[in-house]
Amino acid sequence: MALEIDETNPGYLTVRLSGKLIAEDYEHFVPAVEKIVEERGRVRLLLEMRDFHGWDLAATWEDTKFGLRHYHDIERLAMVGEKAWQHGMAVFCKPFTKAAVQYFDVSEAAKAKSWIESD
Repeated sequence: MALEIDETNPGYLTVRLSGKLIAEDYEHFVPAVEKIVEERGRVRLLLEMRDFHGWDLAATWEDTKFGLRHYHDIERLAMVGEKAWQHGMAVFCKPFTKAAVQYFDVSEAAKAKSWIESD
């Protein structure tokens, strides 16, 4: 699986991405997000992209559906990555969400965690 979910932090969901996402990865991701949205109204996401190569076509469609369905549900989105295109992805996704979106280089992972946890 290219997607690993860590629900141990009470204030946010950590999602680790590696390899290439496929549609089946969303069968785990979407329910985890929806559970938090149901409990708290909104969710904060910390995306950690390590050796991440993007989405296959079916996963791209699942991601699009997720974004449309949860446009207002994401409060903050911290994206931690290691490649220039991942930074570009953070800029690209801003119009598609009401979330505050911030990109951090992998060397700034602690800063990303502080930002996602701050009020």
